[in-house]
Amino acid sequence: MAGLTVAMVQSAYIPWKGYFDMIAGADLFVFYDDVAFTRESWRNRNRIKTKDGVQWLTVPCGPPRGRRICDVELADPRWQRRHWSAIAHAYARAAHFEAHRPWFEDAYLARRWTSLSELNQTLVRRIARELLGIRTRLADVRELDPPPDLTREDRWVAVLERLGADRFLIGPTARTYLTRDKEREIAERGIELVWMDYSGYPEYRQLFPPFEHAVSIVDLIFNEGPAARGFLKNRGGVDTAGRRS
Repeated sequence: MAGLTVAMVQSAYIPWKGYFDMIAGADLFVFYDDVAFTRESWRNRNRIKTKDGVQWLTVPCGPPRGRRICDVELADPRWQRRHWSAIAHAYARAAHFEAHRPWFEDAYLARRWTSLSELNQTLVRRIARELLGIRTRLADVRELDPPPDLTREDRWVAVLERLGADRFLIGPTARTYLTRDKEREIAERGIELVWMDYSGYPEYRQLFPPFEHAVSIVDLIFNEGPAARGFLKNRGGVDTAGRRS
């Protein structure tokens, strides 16, 4: 399929497989981090599977205080060792834990993270490229300098037009606020809306039944290792020139 497919979503902390599936389904993925930070969202927390059930891992960020995601500073680094300890304890018996242990120890223990956006983006970039083999180009919306005084949807359009996008790959939650009029306007600008479908993912080997899809990508990586990419729907990906592989 010719043309440029763009996805644009806020960064997330060690997000679930669907997030990486969206990345793999685009030619260019834009981290949309110059928008408001909200508490108790996927921006700074996610879930892992443990013998006692699903466990939340939350990066302490304090109250929103009107900050953008890209402005959130991480003052106390103690969470890093706690999170790695929880992950290591939960997945020590997973088939591919030891193979990936050095990678994750480096991510959690080799440096101190001081920016939420940098933490999220760096981990997503590295997991996508190094562990899942996804070759989609990734960018930060701040590099594109979108006009600040527009509505959310109009800023999307401004970014998409600046990039010369032919298609906008968008998550299903946007159906709750994207009006039919705005959909028509986007189409009239020559940009096709492509709705991401998160249904129908196959189950994989997972510790501690019953099976749970809505957990961090680390669950899939530790349990399936090199085969993890095969449990995404978008398995072909794109190379850095935007061509399907």
